Amino acid sequence: MKRVCFLIAAIVVAALPAHGATRSVWIDDLTWPEVRDAIAAGKRTAIVYTGSSEQNGPHMVIGKHNFVAHYAAQRIAEELGDALVYPTLPFAVTRNAAGRTGHMRFPGSVTLPPEVFFGVVRAVAQSALAAGFKVVAIMGDHGGGQNELARAAKELDAQHRADGARVLYIGDLYTKTDAQFTEILAKRGLPHTDAHAGIRDTSELLYLETPGQWVHKDELAAANESTGVRGDPTLATPELGKLYLDLKVENAVKQIRALAGGAKAEP
Repeated sequence: MKRVCFLIAAIVVAALPAHGATRSVWIDDLTWPEVRDAIAAGKRTAIVYTGSSEQNGPHMVIGKHNFVAHYAAQRIAEELGDALVYPTLPFAVTRNAAGRTGHMRFPGSVTLPPEVFFGVVRAVAQSALAAGFKVVAIMGDHGGGQNELARAAKELDAQHRADGARVLYIGDLYTKTDAQFTEILAKRGLPHTDAHAGIRDTSELLYLETPGQWVHKDELAAANESTGVRGDPTLATPELGKLYLDLKVENAVKQIRALAGGAKAEP
C-alpha cells in the first residue's frame, strides 16, 4: 500500500510545473499573479510578435501571418526557456485603406497607418517593461511595418538601457530568413522571386494546417497578380513550409540571445 501511495505521489509531483515554469508561454493563458511569479522566477523575456490580416489570393485565408506568428512565437519562447509571449498583434501596415492600395484592394484586409502601428507596438513593449520583463523582443511576420518595429525598439532601448532592460528588434526573423530561403529555392531550381502568397507563404500553411483548413487547392489555378498573388503557390509543399518556419525560429532565437547579453539578470 505504501508503495502504491509513493508511486501516486511521485506521478503527481512529476506532473507539477518545475520551479519558474508556467502552464503556458502565452500571457493570455495566465493570471496576473502567475505572470508576476513567472517573472520573479526567471521569465525575463517578453516576445511581442506582430502578424497581419491581409488577402492571400483566392487559395489561402486572410489569417496566414497570424497563424504563422502564433506558431513561431510559441516555439521561440519554448526554445529560449525564459520567455512569455504577448498576444499576437493581428494587424500591420498593408497600404492605404482610403485609396484601396496594396492589399486593401481586396475585401477582408486590414491596415493600420504606420504611426498607429508604431504606437501600438511601442505601447505593448512599454507594458512588458512595466510588468518587469528585462528583455522585450519585437518582431513581425509581415513586410509592412518592419521599419516601425525597428524604430519602436530603438527608441525604447535607448530610454531603458540604463535601467538594465533591453528592447530588441529581431529583424533576422524576417530579412535573414527570407534571404536564406531564397537560396534554398534557387538550389532546388524553384522560382525564388515570389513576393506574396506564393511558394513560401503557402508552404507554411500547408505544414501548419489540417489538410484543407487554410489552403484551398481547388483555387490554386486562379492564383495570379490580378487575384492578389505574386508567385506560384502550386509549387508549395509542407516540407518547404517546415524548412521556412524552422529558419524563422532559429534566426530569432539566435538574435535574441546575441543581443540580450546587456540586460541585467534578476538577483
